[in-house]
Amino acid sequence: AGLPYIGSRISLVSTSDIRYEGVLYTIDTVQSTVALQNVRSFGTEQRAAAKFVPPSNELYEYIIFRASDIKDLTVCDSAPQPQPQAPPLQPQQQQPPPPPQQQQQPFQQP
Repeated sequence: AGLPYIGSRISLVSTSDIRYEGVLYTIDTVQSTVALQNVRSFGTEQRAAAKFVPPSNELYEYIIFRASDIKDLTVCDSAPQPQPQAPPLQPQQQQPPPPPQQQQQPFQQP
């Protein structure tokens, strides 16, 4: 059924102490990478980073992070769950009423 957090909003802090926020697009366990979609960089904020990085207004379509470059990863909002679809309404078939049952009268001799 796929990975449970795909489509969730993720906050990720890199080893450079830069925080990114985006939608989890994929996790590649072979390459050990995490891809986020529609990503914003919030810079180093108040973290004690080696070099201050200001936030960016740019929206990145995709950023792929190596697992070794990720310091912290938090799920902000879970992926929207698909709502169960109501079955389509079927027009009610009008069935003709059953024919009236013939009442059998007991045979009476004259």
